[in-house]
Formats: sequence, C-alpha cells, structure tokens
Amino acid sequence: MEPVTHPLDNPLFAALTGEQAKFAVRHRDAIRYQPDIGPFCALPDEPSADDWADAARLTPPGEVLVFLVPAAAPPAGWQVLAQRQGVQLVAEELQPAPDPEATPLTAADVPEMLELIERTKPGPFLPRTVELGGYLGIRREGRLVAMAGERMRPPGFAEISAVCTDEAWRGHGFAARLTRAVAAGITARGETPFLHAVSENVNAIRLYKALGFAHRRDVAFVPARRPR
Repeated sequence: MEPVTHPLDNPLFAALTGEQAKFAVRHRDAIRYQPDIGPFCALPDEPSADDWADAARLTPPGEVLVFLVPAAAPPAGWQVLAQRQGVQLVAEELQPAPDPEATPLTAADVPEMLELIERTKPGPFLPRTVELGGYLGIRREGRLVAMAGERMRPPGFAEISAVCTDEAWRGHGFAARLTRAVAAGITARGETPFLHAVSENVNAIRLYKALGFAHRRDVAFVPARRPR
C-alpha cells in the first residue's frame, strides 16, 4: 500500500494508524473509531473491493459509516445517504489563546454535552467522543451553552471539532473564543490545528477564515449504510 503524501490527505487513516490507534477498530486496511466514539471509517487512498468488504466487517448490517476520504462512491450494496460537500481548513494565521471561562469537559459532563449536541447538531458526537480529548465548555446560568474539542489527530496536526453554541447564546463570540482556546492546547503540543466544515455552513467557514484558517482542499462527507 502506498503511503499518503501528507497527513491531511487522508487524516482519519493517518490518525487511527498512529496516535489514536487505541480508539480504533481495524480489519486489515479498513479502520474506524470504536462504535461509541464515532461513525467515521477510513480506507486507503485508492480502496479496492477488498477494502470496502473489510469496512463492512467493522460494523453490524444496516449500520451507517461516514467516510471522509476517499470521496469516491462506495460499491454496489452500500446505500449512500445524503452525501455532503465540505472543506478542510488549516490554521495559518490563527492566534491561539486560552480562555479563562473555558472549562475542561470530561466524561462527567457527557449528558450535558449530548443535550447541547442535540440542540445544535454540529455533527456526530457519541457518549465516548469526549475521550478524544481537548474538550472545553462555557456555561451560563449553570448550563452548558457552548463547547468545542478535538477529534482526528494525524501526525503533526489536531482537528478542532464539535464547535457549537446554543441558539439562545449565539452572537456572544463563544465559538471564536473556544476555537482559539482549543487551538492553544493543540499548539502547546507543537501540533497544527485544522478543521472540517460542510460547505453550506457559510457562516462558520467565514468565521474560521476570519480567525486565520485557510482553505486547503475540498472534501466530501459520505455516509453509507453497510450492506446487509
């Protein structure tokens, strides 16, 4: 198998075969997060029919996996659901900054985190996603109203993920503050922050670019139901 040319060309594969291998379930060259951490699954850069068959072995019949790279359509038997186009952005001029109000979130905070995810729907977040690390939150009136954290960690990089704010508290700059605060933890390790966003989320992309992220490449999020 040929290596990827850059860790961000196939970031999940690079992460789960490296730093985050402890969070992985793998069958040969098909690899995914453990089911209660996330639905994302990675294949080699140019997957073969055998690679797709191996991906099917990683999940029960009928379950949905999400493929980020490659963006090619799965073979016959997989049911592709609502594929979405997106972008990959990398920090170039971002100014990381710890935030005094951003408190670390742990497993004890998961019920609140799941409630916020349900209200804001930033993307997949499951009961053990918090174990990927770096999660910070802001509370108002004792309630978690905004959060952000880390997901994929390919060599030299870390993805900022699950950036979300309760609708009632939008417009207060929480997303920007939390993005900078999570980035501060990433850069302190000597890594570079990056993130993904769906193309239709133009407001978020505008914010990230204003913070100092730059477009690196287009991507596709491909949710597909495993063949029965």
